[in-house]
Amino acid sequence: MVRILEGATRIPVPGGKVIAEHIGRINSGDEAISIAHMVAPAGWEEPAQTPLFTEYTVVLKGAVIVEHAGGTSTVKAGQSIVTPAGEKVRYSTGDEGAEYIAVCLPAFSPDTVNRDE
Repeated sequence: MVRILEGATRIPVPGGKVIAEHIGRINSGDEAISIAHMVAPAGWEEPAQTPLFTEYTVVLKGAVIVEHAGGTSTVKAGQSIVTPAGEKVRYSTGDEGAEYIAVCLPAFSPDTVNRDE
């Protein structure tokens, strides 16, 4: 069945980052995939995590910094990064902050992100 979703659901997170989930467990009830628009301020960072989902990130503005087993990758506007399920990663932004789209397979869930305490 075709569905039109009227808008996104904002998911509260600390540190000033805004998550607007368009498709996923919360906004549309989809468990197979989530698609969210993210805006993170300059200097934003979050704890390391070892998610049970693969995340596909498309950076629209600024840069997202991703620490991972192979080092640190700075993903700039117009670039993308794929972080596979089960790999420990840590996301942050530089001086410009970042705007990006995140697609998670299966859908993002707080229960499957496995953030470090």
